[in-house]
Amino acid sequence: MAVEHHPATPTGDQSRIHDIGYRGYDGPRLGRSYARRSLYSQSLRGAYGLGRSVKSKVLPMLLFAVMCVPAAIMVAVAVVTKAHELPVAYTRYAIVTQAVISLYVASQAPQAVSRDLRFKTVPLYFSRPIETADYVRAKFAALASALFILTGAPLLVMYVGALLSKMDFAHQTKEFAQGLVSVALLSLLFAGIGLVIAAFTPRRGFGIAAVIAVLTISYGAVSTLQAIADTQGSSSAVPWIGLFSPITLIDGVQSAFLGGSSAYPGGSGPTGGQGVVHVLFVLGLIAACYGILVRRYRKVGL
Repeated sequence: MAVEHHPATPTGDQSRIHDIGYRGYDGPRLGRSYARRSLYSQSLRGAYGLGRSVKSKVLPMLLFAVMCVPAAIMVAVAVVTKAHELPVAYTRYAIVTQAVISLYVASQAPQAVSRDLRFKTVPLYFSRPIETADYVRAKFAALASALFILTGAPLLVMYVGALLSKMDFAHQTKEFAQGLVSVALLSLLFAGIGLVIAAFTPRRGFGIAAVIAVLTISYGAVSTLQAIADTQGSSSAVPWIGLFSPITLIDGVQSAFLGGSSAYPGGSGPTGGQGVVHVLFVLGLIAACYGILVRRYRKVGL
């Protein structure tokens, strides 16, 4: 109901009562799981600019194409030359294209969380039947899924091309599966690191610069130290130094357990025990990123 008052006139009071038709919602209550799925799907779509302006689609779609085109070219060459192996192994492709992956994380991690922090809309999410952990899981899973699509699509192109060129099915399937495990770990690790950095830098520009700095500087520093250790005859230290950069961590895991060749100087990848430490470091960092995000959003969601 609403009461409308008109200015007094010579004829008296002109107030009127209108029935606007407000009534309570009596439909289904979909609850937390639906809200979490909706936030996940919208965040995943947003990571590729879907449902947003054309300008928002340009960079993620361009990076996706940059990831897939070299794989398609390699497949075409392999088919024409009737090669028995692809020029780049499945587990090596993400290592080779790490710069593109880092740029994607730097551009999309701030887009996923920085705007909510900057415009203080996070408490609005928690006014719904959704909790801090739900928000973090949805955002984490969405960015990790987007990264898995980015890194897994070129591997799929390579696998389909290898089968079309009649390479050994069992061998290619095994290597393709190993490559998918490698990029799945990479996607979780990079998504966690990117979101943690973005969650503490509400301004998107600062978030982009911070993510690029962390991923590229850490890799450059670690690679330099590994090269120095190798040239000085301390090759046993090379795998341990690789623990301090996300991309070298993944390189160590895939070379130790997923049949990949190591990009470490001298090819001295981690041994069995060192490989276990690399795996534990990767899983520990992923868990730590999740914990930091939950703690962060408990504060900003108040």
